Amino acid sequence: MEKGRIYSIAQVCSDLDLSPRTVRYYEELGLLPGVRRLSGGRRVYGHDEVERLRFIQRLKRLGLTLEEIGELNAVYAIGGSTRAMMERLRELLNTRLSEVDDRIREMRRLRSEMSSYLNRVESRIFDLKAREEVRLYGHSNS
Repeated sequence: MEKGRIYSIAQVCSDLDLSPRTVRYYEELGLLPGVRRLSGGRRVYGHDEVERLRFIQRLKRLGLTLEEIGELNAVYAIGGSTRAMMERLRELLNTRLSEVDDRIREMRRLRSEMSSYLNRVESRIFDLKAREEVRLYGHSNS
């Protein structure tokens, strides 16, 4: 999306793969301040708003909550991309990184447990098949 142009909510949503409801919700939360409106009340978005939405999407993908994004937004509104904002962002990202590491460890344990259980199930199937063959044929082909 080009600087200097204005876009409808439909264009923005299509470009960013967001729903109009999500964009309006971000505006209601104050995450997207200064959205302009045409005389009929229709919202229009400029390059800055589109970039802000991209930033919100990036932070959400990194695991930040809308509340945390709002906090960063407030710090940014006061002084722009300040050291305080960057330090807070670093703190939030370090917390998320730690949570991701915990989740990865948890998922590895779960995978190991599932693999072990699968081996027991396969062994049980093998035993049941052998018993069935003995019952049907008087011997096992295994």
